[in-house]
Amino acid sequence: MEAASTHAEALMILADFARAVFALALTLGLLGLCAVALRRFGPDVLARFSAKKTDRRLAIVETLVLDPSRRLVLVSCDGREQLLLLGDGRVLDQPSEDRA
Repeated sequence: MEAASTHAEALMILADFARAVFALALTLGLLGLCAVALRRFGPDVLARFSAKKTDRRLAIVETLVLDPSRRLVLVSCDGREQLLLLGDGRVLDQPSEDRA
């Protein structure tokens, strides 16, 4: 009687292990299928789901790295462009159109 009980427990453990392996294979297969679908259809599908973007008032037109601690940033606000000199995360100088 005890041998049959041990045999039944071994089969239950084997069945649990097989179920876990099958669930892992199914999950990885679904993830792979999603990755392939996103690679093939991703940009178009994601563009449809994203909300329409309104015209923004503020935009960074261009940046230029001068050295590791300073950079020039050309910012456009309401159609007017400003050139900012940034350094260490702060504005060092704001060149103005009024200066010659």
